[in-house]
Amino acid sequence: MSSMNDQARRDFLKKAAAAATTATVAPGVVLHTLKAQPRTTAVTSKVRWGMLIDTSKCADGCTDCINACDKENGIDLVDKPEGADDAMWERQRPHWIRHVKLKDNLTGRVTNLPMMCQHCEEPPCADVCPTGASFRRADGIVMVDRHICIGCRYCMMACPYKARSFIHAEVAEKLTHTPRGKGCVESCNFCVHRLDNGQATTACQEACKHQAIVFGDLNDPDSAVSKALKAYPSVAVRDDLKLNPGVRYTNI
Repeated sequence: MSSMNDQARRDFLKKAAAAATTATVAPGVVLHTLKAQPRTTAVTSKVRWGMLIDTSKCADGCTDCINACDKENGIDLVDKPEGADDAMWERQRPHWIRHVKLKDNLTGRVTNLPMMCQHCEEPPCADVCPTGASFRRADGIVMVDRHICIGCRYCMMACPYKARSFIHAEVAEKLTHTPRGKGCVESCNFCVHRLDNGQATTACQEACKHQAIVFGDLNDPDSAVSKALKAYPSVAVRDDLKLNPGVRYTNI
């Protein structure tokens, strides 16, 4: 009898969750439930995630995208080890997005841009990884499997964008959707936990109040990022390497 009651309860909860979109938890407070559902199908190459960043909209000194990335992935939960040198900590602490300044030696023009994993079609990090921990998904996202990463850091040396970080210390606090641990390499993954749960935005895109970042499906001609790429001339950083990255920049 108890098993039948348990099954009936599970069925009820499933139906209630599917039907409910909002719930009032207190006077004047409404809890919105997400309609997005976890992925139930395999990742395919029909989608290729990518972004276009308009550097003319990246304000000098603005770190909104970096702060949002840190919070979204639990990077802000890592504190400087007691007694550690400030300069050394700044060099060694995890950075999934770096603030980079480019200067044109001819004109003197300075360009600000966020630099993260470029999600290359031909990622050098995956080529040199001895265990296969660095890999590219069918939808273009370059990731690290922390279960088989041995911390050799070959991928860090191979990355022409310096987009990867190594975790030197124990990680006491971490988010469920972004497991992290000492001795592993990590980098931007386009907020893959969002994409695999039916969402289609990254934390950095949402946080940019200057609307400098456009994210979406590069294979969809009607997506915002595809339309932006058609409307504005763009470049790939280190295009000479022919890596065909999923991140492009305009107004460099």
